[in-house]
Amino acid sequence: MEWTRGHIIGHGASAAVSIAVSRISGDVFAVKSAELARSESLQREQRILSTLNSPHIIGYKGFDITVENATSVFNLMIEHAPDGALTDALRRGGGRLPEAAIRRYARGIVIGLEHLHSRGIVHCDIKGSNVLVAGGGAAKIADFGCAKAAGEAAAIAGTPMFMAPEAARGEEQGFAADVWAVGCTVIEMATGRAPWPEAAETLRRIAFSGEAPEFPAVLSELGKDFLSKCLRVDRRERWTAKELLRHPFLDDFELIGDGTDSPTSVLDHGIWSSVEEESSHDSIEMDLAEFFRFKEICMNSRIEKWDWTESWITIRDGENVDFGSNGRFLEVKNRVFLLS
Repeated sequence: MEWTRGHIIGHGASAAVSIAVSRISGDVFAVKSAELARSESLQREQRILSTLNSPHIIGYKGFDITVENATSVFNLMIEHAPDGALTDALRRGGGRLPEAAIRRYARGIVIGLEHLHSRGIVHCDIKGSNVLVAGGGAAKIADFGCAKAAGEAAAIAGTPMFMAPEAARGEEQGFAADVWAVGCTVIEMATGRAPWPEAAETLRRIAFSGEAPEFPAVLSELGKDFLSKCLRVDRRERWTAKELLRHPFLDDFELIGDGTDSPTSVLDHGIWSSVEEESSHDSIEMDLAEFFRFKEICMNSRIEKWDWTESWITIRDGENVDFGSNGRFLEVKNRVFLLS
């Protein structure tokens, strides 16, 4: 495909997202680019996306390798999502979404997830900032940088506040972990916050307390029942994506929009943050075996603390970003985070 790169709309430590235009058709799409020598994660994402075909998964348009300023660059071409991410919809909606919009977006996420799972793929990082909104308000799962084949011997990946208990313990990250993350994302849409308070002991609480996140009071009883099917601590008791599609909360009826304005381009949004003030919780008792297993997970992941921002730093035209002035970057299993 012959195309022209436009302005950069998003930037990470090793990759950038640009607007692009086809020289033949004039179609607008997005290009995610990284230096070829540092593009292993992006190439993995390309291989996964090329096998998928669902209206609720961001569309794959191809890839190529270009030489720019004497450097080889790997380019992943994806669908342009003009309405940004669900986190943009939250911001435009005043911090939370009406239940009609939550139901519409949740249905799209689960349809996309069921397609992924039917192909044997686990996403591993479902959350609001990884769900884009395309024209017409369709929710589309994006960012497959943590995705893997089911059963693949891969390191636990993703965002701690959205991890299922078994993943937080380092035991397993399968289809059921994605379903847990769907429940967490519904809470995020309903409250505008992460499903757990961000505090030093939160990962341990997720892993060992036997608790689920608190269900938002603003949700209807039907919505709370849906969450109860997603957020069962025992992964064997969680509903599958296919079963969730039969839940009345996701009934396929005409749903009104969220009544918010659209941003100008995909990823044209600020870094979303939902940090709550650290609060005290009842201490969580662990036996020695649990303690050392938890310690090993943290050491293997090179985790210093859990006060993280989003993995992408978003920039706009004409804005210069000095990564050094924004804190320290930590790379964990091919995922780069900014430590505050």
